[in-house]
Amino acid sequence: MVKWFWQRREPGRKLQLRSREDIGDATRVDFEELAPDIDTFLGQAAYLQLGYFETLSELIALTPGLSDKESLSRAAGAALTKHEELVALIRERGDDPTDLMLPFREPLDAFRRATHGLRAQETMLSVHITAGMLDDFYLALSASYSDTGRRVARILRADDDREAIVDIIGRTIASDPEWKSLLALWGRRLVGDTLLIARAALRPRELRVADEAKVEPVFTELMAAHSRRMDAMGLAA
Repeated sequence: MVKWFWQRREPGRKLQLRSREDIGDATRVDFEELAPDIDTFLGQAAYLQLGYFETLSELIALTPGLSDKESLSRAAGAALTKHEELVALIRERGDDPTDLMLPFREPLDAFRRATHGLRAQETMLSVHITAGMLDDFYLALSASYSDTGRRVARILRADDDREAIVDIIGRTIASDPEWKSLLALWGRRLVGDTLLIARAALRPRELRVADEAKVEPVFTELMAAHSRRMDAMGLAA
């Protein structure tokens, strides 16, 4: 489905999954042979944020309540700010942001279409879950890229203003108990597609047994963070 990140290699890089709150408390895994090229890392990270902004903007139009519209607009604005800061970083490095993002437009647009729900609440959950997991994954990757990686990490750690989505989903569940099982099921469906996106970011496309052992701790942390997000909304992961 996706062809990403197996072009160039920088020696001695590490992939590190970190808590957003504690930069020093991290699980460090040697990904020297698997970590992506920095240009494609930046291009995809920037396009992901643009995609979050686009989906949230669509949700604003679909949401009737003025207060909810305003809350979603803050989340959309946060995603746009992150996109713009990543684009500025790409330009500062002397690259064209469009050139770096273009290879990921088709696969990431397909991913966004696949994770759009039939109802606005499902799509809100999609943004919260997929953006959370992929932001965490890109924070892990950022440890591979020295000062540029640290700058990307600071951008991604900025407030995403997605707590409004949690509030809207909580009110939705309270309004009708059937929503709880429906959204829990939808949240579980999102995990597979999102992990495929993350897996496709590693080289080579087909991981060996030894590579799987390196990947497992990072993906275990991604799933643990996903479970915490679901629990916070009263949904079973």
